[in-house]
Amino acid sequence: MTQLLAVAIAEARQGLAEGGIPIGAALFTTDGELLGSGHNRRVQDDDPSMHAETAAFRNAGRRRHYRDTIMVTTLSPCWYCSGLVRQFNIPRVIIGEATTFHGGHDWLAEHGTTIEIVDDQTCVGLMTDFIEANPALWYEDIGE
Repeated sequence: MTQLLAVAIAEARQGLAEGGIPIGAALFTTDGELLGSGHNRRVQDDDPSMHAETAAFRNAGRRRHYRDTIMVTTLSPCWYCSGLVRQFNIPRVIIGEATTFHGGHDWLAEHGTTIEIVDDQTCVGLMTDFIEANPALWYEDIGE
């Protein structure tokens, strides 16, 4: 699990280095094959729909089904990204942290998605530092 989360963390750091929001995600097969990864690019692309999970999903390309995949994300997925997980029946989500933002993971669990919250301190630190330095941008991102 740590190796899977490391891919998402690297994406989050890349997003931050680009001047964006440090959230990263990756889509893997249950065997650990990386299908696609990405990071929040809503600032860089001036596109409010370009969340990390969306980027990872898009970068993975088309599949007949997603029943054999795992979404790994540095932060609890928002309602938009939680909807993506439900729409495509991704059965498992590994979350780096849900301390700084409690998204839709409870709802996903209620609908049968396996949720694993790692409580990774690197993920917490990335978001804590970002929110402290950029509160207006963060609240814009989460729709408040």
